[in-house]
Amino acid sequence: MVGRIEDYALIGDLETAALVGTDGAIDWMCVPRFDSPACFAALLGGDENGRWRLAPAGADRCNRRSYVTDTLVLETVWETAGGAVKVTDFMPPRGGFPQVVRRVEGLSGRVAMRGELTLRFDNGRIVPWTREVDGRTVAAVAGPDSALLVADAPVETSVTTSRTSCAFSLAAGERVTFVLRWSPSHLPAAVGADTGKILADTLEFWRNWASKCLYRGPWRDVVVRSLVTLKALTYEPTGGIVAAVTSSLPEDLGGERNWDYRFCWLRDSTFTLSCLLRSGYREEAVAWKDWLVRAVAGEPSDLQPLYGLAGQRRLDETVAAWLPGYEGSRPVRFGNAAVDQLQLDVYGEVLNTVYSALRAGVAIDAHVWRLIASFMEYLEEHWREPDAGLWEVRGPRRHFVHSKIMSWVAADRALRMARVAGLRGSAERWRAMRREIRKDVLRNGWDDELGCFVQYYGSRRVDASALLMPRLGFLPPGDRRLRGTLEAAGRLDHHGFLRRYADTGGAGHVNEVDGLYGGEGTFLACSLWFADSLALTGRRDEGRELFERVLDVRNDVGLLSEEWDPVTRRQLGNLPQAFSHVALVNTAFALHGTRTGSRNGNGRHGDPAYGSAHGDGPGSLNGSVHGDGSRVESGSRARTAP
Repeated sequence: MVGRIEDYALIGDLETAALVGTDGAIDWMCVPRFDSPACFAALLGGDENGRWRLAPAGADRCNRRSYVTDTLVLETVWETAGGAVKVTDFMPPRGGFPQVVRRVEGLSGRVAMRGELTLRFDNGRIVPWTREVDGRTVAAVAGPDSALLVADAPVETSVTTSRTSCAFSLAAGERVTFVLRWSPSHLPAAVGADTGKILADTLEFWRNWASKCLYRGPWRDVVVRSLVTLKALTYEPTGGIVAAVTSSLPEDLGGERNWDYRFCWLRDSTFTLSCLLRSGYREEAVAWKDWLVRAVAGEPSDLQPLYGLAGQRRLDETVAAWLPGYEGSRPVRFGNAAVDQLQLDVYGEVLNTVYSALRAGVAIDAHVWRLIASFMEYLEEHWREPDAGLWEVRGPRRHFVHSKIMSWVAADRALRMARVAGLRGSAERWRAMRREIRKDVLRNGWDDELGCFVQYYGSRRVDASALLMPRLGFLPPGDRRLRGTLEAAGRLDHHGFLRRYADTGGAGHVNEVDGLYGGEGTFLACSLWFADSLALTGRRDEGRELFERVLDVRNDVGLLSEEWDPVTRRQLGNLPQAFSHVALVNTAFALHGTRTGSRNGNGRHGDPAYGSAHGDGPGSLNGSVHGDGSRVESGSRARTAP
């Protein structure tokens, strides 16, 4: 049986990743990229769909495990009646083809070990032809895929048509290392001989990377672990960051809310840029910005909510009927149909990301300004249309308030960049557009009786996305309407955590908003947004309490999925979730009040990737304008926009 979602730890090489369970099994790995078919897919089926288990004979669960500090190298300790062993799992940063290294070391006594490798290419479907090359090497091939398993010492091995098994025992001080390497079947596979050096180089890589972190607050270990996780979700060749390494882990156990998250979402772009810049990872932030600009280039009407690792656009959604799904959660999907949805908020995300990068001193190429102008021309014509919204609902399109606010953000940021971009001739149109959208939202998105902004025009319910308003600058944090919405967001509370929106579904019922059967867990990023909003409105202690409540539901190695079920106390959704970890880092900065570049952590609260522009008065690249038109400068370089 596969483990609970929270039973899995992540290892990766910056181009793909694997999930290692507390039972010693790797139950998920796609090769050679995050979005490639899986060769281990037991996570969405069973043993027969591919896994690699390495554990003491008869043992079901390890005693303890942890990452080597500030790295992605996993150490798992097993204690048995006969003695103890440590298994070190890692994937060295890519220098060719992906490989997984598993080193077993005897710590005390003597421990009998068992290994079982079941390779299943093409998402757990194709059984390869497997043969033993010699006493230390096993080769497998099927179609375009091949794999080589090499041990650095002789072990008793049994090879059948379905799996490879091995048995050996280790005394204290003894060691055996296994390396599994994938390669295209038409190319020769080879495994590096010096696994000790490979391990040392991998540890050095991660430690050097983690040492650049600028956060010096009380949650440094937590922040570094989330940043290392985000780095592991980065596709190094292009700078794209995947939402998660898995597909179809359910938001509702046994239900249909199962999605493929192995792609890059524009909705995450500004949050991610903020997280990377303020943490000191400018190189990664620039790479992410560059990926985004390349991905969205083209006709404005063709802008998609998500793209592939290299910016590819065709991500057709298919159903894997041969996989029964995690704990029977069907269908299992590969690809994501949300790619074809109209989500108007993404235009605001793109412009906000470019604006944020500019504020942080990141160079913007001249052709980007022409791209921005074309996006604005499209949005001027289409912002009044209904769309699928931030949450990618599969029900009818609606006039989602968040989408309208992000259209306002697009106009606001374009106006603020107009002078720098040489687009002053369009400034009056954008100013008028910004003013019109704001009036439209205040007229149709606000409910006097409820005392809050609602989810969509005509709705009587609040949406957690309203918690982003203070950071987006639509209204100042002290505005009574924001305070009212903050209070109303409390209605989304479910045992101390926030849902995205009202759960009107449940077993056998369709949610009237998203058109899907069943309910879902609480959304961890929303709980963290709530903590941000509490801090911004002077309720820092409450924000800190909620933040630490979220920290308590991380798994034993510090990972978060997308959702949390506070009733069953289980993580739900794809793992690890970039959205959750980005929100965690940003909230840690918000609560501690650390500014980017302040190594002592004692600066005032500041976010380099968000403007603080409120209202519709004259804007600035680095200033803020409140609803009454009064100006507050945030730096000596502030300039008045056209």
